[in-house]
Amino acid sequence: MKRFTVISTLVAAVGVVSAILMTNKAESNAQSGNTIATAYSVSVVTANKQNISENFSLVGTINANNDVVIMSETSGRVVKVNAEVGEFKQAGSVIVEVDDELKEAAFKTAKMTYDKAKKDLDRFESLYKEGSIAESQIEQSRWSFQNAEAQYIVARRQYRDTKITTPISGIVTARPVNIGSMLQGAPQPSVVANVVDISKLKVKINVGEKDVFKLKVGDKVTVTTDVYPGVAFEAKIATISSKGDDAHTYPVEVAMDNSAKNPLKAGMFGSVSFRPSNSIENILIPRESVVGSTKNAKVYVVENNVAKLRAVTIGSEVGTSVEVLSGLKVGETVVVNGQNNLKDNASVVVRK
Repeated sequence: MKRFTVISTLVAAVGVVSAILMTNKAESNAQSGNTIATAYSVSVVTANKQNISENFSLVGTINANNDVVIMSETSGRVVKVNAEVGEFKQAGSVIVEVDDELKEAAFKTAKMTYDKAKKDLDRFESLYKEGSIAESQIEQSRWSFQNAEAQYIVARRQYRDTKITTPISGIVTARPVNIGSMLQGAPQPSVVANVVDISKLKVKINVGEKDVFKLKVGDKVTVTTDVYPGVAFEAKIATISSKGDDAHTYPVEVAMDNSAKNPLKAGMFGSVSFRPSNSIENILIPRESVVGSTKNAKVYVVENNVAKLRAVTIGSEVGTSVEVLSGLKVGETVVVNGQNNLKDNASVVVRK
């Protein structure tokens, strides 16, 4: 009996000890498992303000300062050609001449009629002042003179139109007519030539609504081309349109002098580098720290080893970083790596 009691006591003691050990192990495992499940290792950056450059570049087409298609204002046969493609012509130079025999005759007749009507009017005005003729006679003389003058002006213009001139100084880039070609006047005038002035050039580009307000007329810009690598042409903004297109871009023209050393031609591509004078300081963070799209951006901010999900407003992209307009303060710690496994208010361990 005594022996049985001793054995029972030993068995009970072993059971108590085993229970205590199992309880301690469970607590230890629970604590260890909780730490692994809720603490995530992350890399962070500190949000700081930086000077953000407003510079940007756009590609546009280089155009001539003036590009004129010369049309015929008279009908007739071409009898003389005074310009070849590639030639430079001063403003007022005759490009082609049209047969003017009939128009010259009409002009001379109109001029003689005009001269006679003018002399008659001068004589009748003197007689009228003296009271020698009736008022109806002076009125008739005045009407005759005005009619003769109108016919003279028309005939003179038609005669002058037989010599087709260029209104601008420039290079002839096309001349589709030759001696013997028949030209038509209005309403469907014939094309005589195309003349371009490339002493000055214009680069036409479309600037987005976000950037157009950074620009103003007169701002200096730089133009580069693939034709002359490493050569930068100085230019300035000539015009900024007040009306945008369907893509919310605004036409901008950049004016520049053509270079004698490195001449450019109309139709080339040119890259325009804008350098707005105003610069701003704002918070920049790496692009990879942003959760979601930039339109609905969020970041994880670490406070006391806890990652808190916060909405932010993103502005411009600057290289591999993005500008934060609101939602973040200077000095706050932002998760830049490891946020894919995080949830709001998750515990984190910051990697050094």
